[in-house]
Amino acid sequence: MNDVPLKLFNSLTRSLETFKPEHDGEARVYTCGPTVYNYQHIGNMRAYVFADTLGRTLQWKGYKLTHVINITDVGHLTSDADEGEDKMEKMAAREGKSAWDIARFYQEDFERDLARLNIQPKQHPRATEYVEAMIAWGKSIAAEHCYELDSGLYFDTSTVPDYGRLARAVTDDGEGRIDIVEGKRHAADFAIWRKTPPGETRQMEWDSPWGKGAPGWHLECSVMGEALLGFPFDIHTGGIDHREIHHPNEIAQNQAFCDSSCGGNGTGANIWMHNNFLVDRTGKMSKSSGEFLRLQLLIDKGYHPLAYRLMCLQAHYRSELEFSWDGLGAALVRLKRMVMAVDRLVDACHGNLPEQREWHPKVQSLVNAFDLAIAEDLNTPVALTVFEDLLALKKVPAHHKVEAAYHLNTVLGFGLEHLMRTALRIRPKDAQITEAEIEAALIRRKEARAKKDFATSDAIRDELIVMGVEVMDGDPLGWDWKLG
Repeated sequence: MNDVPLKLFNSLTRSLETFKPEHDGEARVYTCGPTVYNYQHIGNMRAYVFADTLGRTLQWKGYKLTHVINITDVGHLTSDADEGEDKMEKMAAREGKSAWDIARFYQEDFERDLARLNIQPKQHPRATEYVEAMIAWGKSIAAEHCYELDSGLYFDTSTVPDYGRLARAVTDDGEGRIDIVEGKRHAADFAIWRKTPPGETRQMEWDSPWGKGAPGWHLECSVMGEALLGFPFDIHTGGIDHREIHHPNEIAQNQAFCDSSCGGNGTGANIWMHNNFLVDRTGKMSKSSGEFLRLQLLIDKGYHPLAYRLMCLQAHYRSELEFSWDGLGAALVRLKRMVMAVDRLVDACHGNLPEQREWHPKVQSLVNAFDLAIAEDLNTPVALTVFEDLLALKKVPAHHKVEAAYHLNTVLGFGLEHLMRTALRIRPKDAQITEAEIEAALIRRKEARAKKDFATSDAIRDELIVMGVEVMDGDPLGWDWKLG
């Protein structure tokens, strides 16, 4: 079992590569985390569902996992193109709070969303905890790779080979998305350290050889990746937008710091992986719109957060995924069917679930097919179909299917051992009726139907509809909420 070699798509080479750990039996993964100046939208959260699936797959394949997701609480400007205000300082001024309080509040909210999506706990180092290490890093590369301007210390991208090869978007002027900043030698050059402008005082600033200020955004990932995982580590992940600027800059810093001592391909990580965008046609994905799609909004409208996890897994991580409420509803129905199928199997076992050393041949065949799918660059759409085929198997002992389902679920991450089907009822926050009132009404309706009093039955149904409850006759859950 699990003997199929794991193949992953390396953005650096644009090819599938067989995973070969840098350290026997271990897998070390770094994932670019959020800038905690605001809530995360569901597009942001797709990156962490992908990274969690990768981590679960590595564990499924037998590796001891060390997984880091950093927290950016300083240094990230309002533009990825080395311009604008610091996001933390800007939000602190807007809300009248300290930047430290802003960071703490939104980090806690992010970690709450991770838990809701059943994303396994990771290390979450904060950038502000590594500022002294960032200054030491800057000092070590400044002489050969950096130059100083009035605004800070900048990295000269011409001093490293093949700058931008990850993005594959290099022109004579460097990265096209980066605006020219006065004094920079090349358009693609980026800040290692930002000086506090004369006459200003930042909430987050430190003394450095280049003056009082704060580190540039890109430096933190290089420093924390090396400190916590060592160079080279196995896999670096992030959203596809990081492939264009942030990760090329991180690689350049790693090349300058390591020279040839990094090993591997010299970039700091052996494999670079990127998930594609979540597309929202309503235009409510961007945080600049003020009101944007958050996981909490999905919950407030009554959808279980694991329906969103399933929605993400229905598309391959390298494919664009379009969000729609109908699509989320369909994912919820699919998840309900899985949970109900597992519940029926558990009931059929009468509480007796002996651990199986060998599964029924039909079960083993599907477990092997699941392993084959997940080992082919995390092909979760196929893996989900195999999982459902397992639940639907006929003439196979129920306990074999239950044990196998739980085993496969360690990769899918739905927590089926504990997920109750009643938790998947759609219950919007603004509902005007309680569950107890619904249950009482449904009991009265059932009694009326038993007496063939269909006029009363229909009247109760109509009363529930007015209150926003859709009665679903034949639904094993009994009832469902429906937003008006």
